Amino acid sequence: MPVPSPGSPVQAARTSVAERAARIRFRRALSLMVMTLLAPGSAQLAAGGNRRVGLVALRTWVAMWLLVLVGGVAVALDHGLALTLGSTPWFLLLLRLALLVGAIGWALLFMDAWRLGQPLTLGLAHRRAAVGVNGVLCLSVAGALLFGAHVVGVQRDLMLTMFGSGQVTDAHHGRFNVLLLGGDSGAGRWGLRPDSLTVASIDEVTGRTVLVSLPRNMQNFPFEEGSVMAEQFPEGFDADYLNGVSTWAQDNTELFEGSDNPGIDATISAVEGITGLRINYWAMVNLQGFKDLVDAVGGITLNVRQAIPVGLPHDDFFRYIEPGTRKLSGFETLWYARARYDSDDYSRMARQKCVMNAMLQQVSPSVALRNFQSIAQASSELISTNVPASEVDTFLELALKAKSQKISTLSIVPPMVNTADPDIDLVHRKVTAAIEKAEGTAAPSNGKTSKKNADAPVTGGSLGSLSQGYAANQAGDLASAC
Repeated sequence: MPVPSPGSPVQAARTSVAERAARIRFRRALSLMVMTLLAPGSAQLAAGGNRRVGLVALRTWVAMWLLVLVGGVAVALDHGLALTLGSTPWFLLLLRLALLVGAIGWALLFMDAWRLGQPLTLGLAHRRAAVGVNGVLCLSVAGALLFGAHVVGVQRDLMLTMFGSGQVTDAHHGRFNVLLLGGDSGAGRWGLRPDSLTVASIDEVTGRTVLVSLPRNMQNFPFEEGSVMAEQFPEGFDADYLNGVSTWAQDNTELFEGSDNPGIDATISAVEGITGLRINYWAMVNLQGFKDLVDAVGGITLNVRQAIPVGLPHDDFFRYIEPGTRKLSGFETLWYARARYDSDDYSRMARQKCVMNAMLQQVSPSVALRNFQSIAQASSELISTNVPASEVDTFLELALKAKSQKISTLSIVPPMVNTADPDIDLVHRKVTAAIEKAEGTAAPSNGKTSKKNADAPVTGGSLGSLSQGYAANQAGDLASAC
């Protein structure tokens, strides 16, 4: 039989047919990979693979989308559901396991799709291209799922390490009262002399928040009736300042039988005696670690009304944060909140409230998601609290509501009270009045208020003065005072 000569029409036709067949096999191999990407298991059903594996994978894929659809509708109807699921350790564990299994299973399906594409029948160039496409798809999908599993694991660890299984308490008169303690805490030092003491009184429905701050140098104050400290100091605390209550309790732990945190328990009884508020929970914030949290969210923007010193004159890093609208790093924010050089405790308390307001308003859900891992790591090192894990979703939902609400402030400071000999009845009336005002329909800021703030002096970086009071310490709308 004669052999067609090279370049003859017959040989060209045979070459063309072979090339078309090669391209068809290549397209088929790619199609099986795309099918595995869009509908895992479909490649096994279409190309004669393991039918049982294909059915299980495809049904799992459909079931997953049904769950996503149902979950999306449920979350749209009840936004709190997402917060509940995101703070429930057992659900996070199931989700993490599902993502891990999904990553492994999907990667195996891609490998099987490559096998079903008959790579040995492909030309060298097509084979290399198919290997590259399959590798990219396999690594991208499996990598994304594994990263998702890692993020879920970080969230679960945060829930387990930061929050415990403490006793759940109901709101008092419709409000949750959380004592925020700040200080130079560290490993094994939680509860030492707090640098700042603030009660966040939060409406259990609207999230409307009133920040009640107490000066650390308050003296001669009563404790909550019936408490251990009230029995020891029936005439009021005259052994030290308010921030020394914790140290006194830790030096006399035998009086606090069964208490895991005598210093904090004693401080709570003092705060309750001074304010008349019943404390639901407490949170101890490590102010030195606070800068890590600010850095994790990319810094915060503050209205710096006066040059604020960073450090002390003898520090080699001493400088000033210049006035103006500034985006501050964690280090700078920490000094903005804590600086006392050329200032006083009460202006510092006002600046600390401005930092709280900025954090609440500027850390949006999208910012939190983008920086989730860094925030979670910083938070676990930053805060010690007795808020039960089961209540985290409640407070997250209230925090989201609070973003759209005005924050009111009340500080138990001069000239309203004499911190050396406070009028506790006056303090109780002021606290009650501030909360009642916040629970009413707050009128929008008017021109008179704006002009008052505009004309107010600036002392220690805060609007107001020691003799007249600082605006951020007594504000119906904290944002306007900052």
